[in-house]
Order: sequence, then structure tokens, then C-alpha cells
Amino acid sequence: MEEVFRTNDLIKLSYVEHLLQEAGIEYFVADRHISAVEGNIGAFPRRVMVPQGQKARAETVLQGIERGW
Repeated sequence: MEEVFRTNDLIKLSYVEHLLQEAGIEYFVADRHISAVEGNIGAFPRRVMVPQGQKARAETVLQGIERGW
């Protein structure tokens, strides 16, 4: 799995997930649980991971979204 997006913004994360689902790209949101443990203060960004073979396609789909990193 390779990282294609990182953000503390839950709305932006939801939009990224929607775009990847619409494009039929598998993804995994890493660090979702640590964010809950730290009280949702936004100290730990969530990372969107995709399989290595789909990274280029995912980056194309997410091209217009401002990165949080």
C-alpha cells in the first residue's frame, strides 16, 4: 500500500473517499483509530493508502484536491 493523501480535515477525507469509490479504486484509511484515541483534536492526520498498482490512477483522480501535507 502507498500513501496518496493525508489530511486532518474530515470533510476533505470524506470527499477523497467518495472520489476513490466512484473511480473503483481500493483504499484504506490509516490512522483512523489513533485519531479517535487522541480525542479528535486533529493532531494526527489520517492517511489514505492505495495498492501500489493503483497509485498513479488514484493520484490522477485526486489531482485537484489540495494536499494537507
